Amino acid sequence: MAKRVFLIVLDSFGIGAEPDAALFGDEGTNTLAAIAAHPNFKGNHLAELGMFNLDGVTCGAPVANPLGSFARLREASAGKDTTIGHWEIAGLLSADPLPTFPNGFPQELLDEFTAKTGYKVLCNKPYSGTDVIRDYGEEHVKTGALIIYTSADSVFQIAAHESIVPIEKLYEICEQARALLVGKYGVGRVIARPFTGENAQTFTRTPRRHDYSLVPPHDTMLDAIQAAGKETIGVGKIYDIFAGKGIGETIRTSGNTEGLKVTLELADRDFEGLAFVNLVDFDMLYGHRRDVAGYAAAAADFNDWLPAFMEKMRPGDVLMVTADHGCDPSYTKTTDHTREYVPFLVYGDEIRGGVNLHTRYSFATIADTVCQSLQVPYCPAGCGVYDEICK
Repeated sequence: MAKRVFLIVLDSFGIGAEPDAALFGDEGTNTLAAIAAHPNFKGNHLAELGMFNLDGVTCGAPVANPLGSFARLREASAGKDTTIGHWEIAGLLSADPLPTFPNGFPQELLDEFTAKTGYKVLCNKPYSGTDVIRDYGEEHVKTGALIIYTSADSVFQIAAHESIVPIEKLYEICEQARALLVGKYGVGRVIARPFTGENAQTFTRTPRRHDYSLVPPHDTMLDAIQAAGKETIGVGKIYDIFAGKGIGETIRTSGNTEGLKVTLELADRDFEGLAFVNLVDFDMLYGHRRDVAGYAAAAADFNDWLPAFMEKMRPGDVLMVTADHGCDPSYTKTTDHTREYVPFLVYGDEIRGGVNLHTRYSFATIADTVCQSLQVPYCPAGCGVYDEICK
């Protein structure tokens, strides 16, 4: 039995288009292949865990004796967004996609938003987050109206200059919007997008983004772990993704660098249960911005971080590395997430090396395996692999 599980989500680290990717407009996408060919990429320690031995992975060189067990996971839920992906990782499958608004939000909803918050609305279109403040930021500063925009994901995003709408006020507005966005308007996330700067050429988003998610409609592995008397620690935006449900302790981070630092510190701490880590920069800074070089460099940083963490692991510890969807930085048809398989790499002194679990249907394989390893009763999908990989 494991005492501690460290589950690290490389946000958007897809490894190739799923069979239904064309239905999502993502045929031929492959995040890993896009970055592996770049000179900034370095993946020797990822390779040791089995990354390049995975089914369907043709970039990189497979190793003869991987240290970890490994599987390629296919998403069972109808989506390719952060919320749906993480919920499935935690054991909650979503048969229906969350609502999206490719033509903007209905006027009746915006009228209700204005009546509730007192703020008028600008934009109301799918937009890139950096482009929208360039194109609407000056009008926002002049009029005080809020920039409301969306994307291909199920999101309602509110951008505001910090000198016009103080950050706490923006958070309050997002909470009011979250209360409105239910039922047919129940988007996965309301996102606060504060920015600063003097004009369209210098407007820059700040790190004080905050997400307001739907509450998961059913219990996940997090609730099961808590019910068993063990700890659940959310690092990064995990609390936001699950609206706090099942999260005992939250450690917010500003990005990958701080997230990795916090995770390394947790390795030195006594606890029993799950540390659930999200590394958001892969997606937010590099995937959506179609920055292949930046994505490859971020992957190299994680690769180089791995040995120090693995050295700190204690007897019985389990490390799991995965992703929640793809966001191929070389795919210029859109700047949205991409419907891709994700890796599932498992390592620990009680985990057999070199076990190829091949392709498994459902990210919930992770939830089942986490709970099996901690001996927590929770196997909603019945697809855990712990018995196949433990020594």
